[in-house]
Amino acid sequence: MSDRVKGACLTMGGAACWGVSGCMGQYLFTHEGMDSTWLVPIRLFLAGLILCGFFFVRDRKTLFAPWNFKKNPRNVIDLLVYGLAGVSCCQFTYFLTIQLSSAGMGTILQDLSPVIILLVVCIQQKRGPRVFEVCSILLALVGVFLITTHGSLTGLAISPAALVSGIVSACCVAIYTIWPKKLQEQYPTPMLQGWAFLMGGAMFALIFRPLSMHYVPTPMGIFGIFTVVVLGNVLAFSLYMSGVPLIGPQRASLYSFAEPVTAALLSTRVLGSPFTRWDALGFGCIFLMLVLLSLPAKQKKLNIL
Repeated sequence: MSDRVKGACLTMGGAACWGVSGCMGQYLFTHEGMDSTWLVPIRLFLAGLILCGFFFVRDRKTLFAPWNFKKNPRNVIDLLVYGLAGVSCCQFTYFLTIQLSSAGMGTILQDLSPVIILLVVCIQQKRGPRVFEVCSILLALVGVFLITTHGSLTGLAISPAALVSGIVSACCVAIYTIWPKKLQEQYPTPMLQGWAFLMGGAMFALIFRPLSMHYVPTPMGIFGIFTVVVLGNVLAFSLYMSGVPLIGPQRASLYSFAEPVTAALLSTRVLGSPFTRWDALGFGCIFLMLVLLSLPAKQKKLNIL
């Protein structure tokens, strides 16, 4: 098996795991009576314990190295921003969007992150967007319009709160994609992800106090928690990040569309969520946006000419 095929399989497998996890989250919200303010702190904390526990056994010195403030204070700041504003807030707003709408809506709104990253890059490079970049932005806007309004100019097909939380989730993805470059050059990404989960779990536990809610999950609820922790955090991230070095981040972002496709199919077929032709058109526009942003630079120029 070539590296390209292997990388594609790994990234799509990881994205599909995220999609399954999102659908399980939707099931827990709609059938088990869970709330995102209860599930997210527990999910993050357990996933953080698993990953940090692994590195604690494997390489204890490396695990605590990013927190050496005297040696490199910037690492501590970067880890806090990456873990709290990026990964943790993304996890919460993603599951909040699912609770307010559906797994398919949550994942497709989160896939707007490449456009946000594009805008940040344009600001950093002090330039305007190029022709293909403008086309990508327009496709994303049209896709979101079709998904959220179903073609109507008079009202939203999803709640404004779901739309806002979905866009915030995409912004958080942009933060944790752009911010930790220097950290990733020094430390294993799964280890950084473990700290991010652990910090997020602790932060949201202090904010929402899930143990004071006196919610007791059923056996199916416990299985659901296990699924979103192991499948949605540990396994999905490990598969996806193993594939990225083999095919590059641009192709990986294209193959990550397996996440909303998986979530939409399961949400519609298994959980009975509505999926209209407007949703299909919106998904198609955002998929074309990802394709356009994933093309090599030379091919973009040829397409424009």
